[in-house]
Amino acid sequence: MKKKNKVIALILSFILLLTSCSLPGLGEDAKNDGIVIAGGNTSERQILAEIVKQMIEHDMDDTNVSIMNNLGSSMLIHQAMSNKDINVSGSMYTGTSLTGELGEEPIKDPEKALEAVIDGYKTRFHRKWYPSYGFGNTYAFMVTREFAEKENIKTVSDLERLAPELRAGVDTSWMERKGDGYEAFKEIYKFDFEKVYPMEIGLVYSAVNAGEMDVVLGYSTDGRIDTYDLVVLEDDKRLFPPYDVSPVANEDILEVYPKLDEVLLKLKDTISNEDMQRMNRRSDEDLIEPKNVAKEFLEKNNYFDNKEVK
Repeated sequence: MKKKNKVIALILSFILLLTSCSLPGLGEDAKNDGIVIAGGNTSERQILAEIVKQMIEHDMDDTNVSIMNNLGSSMLIHQAMSNKDINVSGSMYTGTSLTGELGEEPIKDPEKALEAVIDGYKTRFHRKWYPSYGFGNTYAFMVTREFAEKENIKTVSDLERLAPELRAGVDTSWMERKGDGYEAFKEIYKFDFEKVYPMEIGLVYSAVNAGEMDVVLGYSTDGRIDTYDLVVLEDDKRLFPPYDVSPVANEDILEVYPKLDEVLLKLKDTISNEDMQRMNRRSDEDLIEPKNVAKEFLEKNNYFDNKEVK
């Protein structure tokens, strides 16, 4: 009888194993692992994932929350969310997802671009795209503060009167970009610089700070903007599509954890471009761990009400 019971137990265990591999909710994915957040392979994405994680831990006691980092692109995050390996992304960018995952044409108006990704993600992917954190990470022209104040430069158009004498350092790949690259810049702004120097984008910030360039094209939330006290110029003719940043969640995880919706909505308009520059600098230049950078930001802005973060 004991031998028969062992055989039955083995058969039942085998059936359960097969079932767990095939039925939704029982496989080795994020569904039974609480809330799994996509980070990324940049400081910015890792910091934002930590902000979301720590907010959830603060507001939703006893909820299991983890982060999956080193997903190298929005498309990889999209695929991981589709496969249910993750169910929340701490950072998605309107311009990237509009032309990438959704396959649509670029939209220069920020509000219309946000509406398009909100509608597209809900209809096609059953995901909720949340309002922006309050900042966007896009290409941006920048100059030293000394130059900006001396010449009264606030917008890209303000450079036109000085352009014939200016040296511009730009991302090498920008020279060939369609729609918002060098040729589009000349067409939209109706001027050109004395000399344009293509270079690795990581070098542009130190180049303008050292006086080797007069104006450079970089990323609007790079921490070195804060390090060198550079001034980001307003793209007043909207050469660059908006890349406003938002969290995104699969609708099914919001059904399992209804309070998650409330937590993610709290993050609307809470982070400025300058805030993100400082946080990126803390991670990239000061070598502070993203989780500690996130904790500093949340505590400084009284999100935790003196309650310890897990």
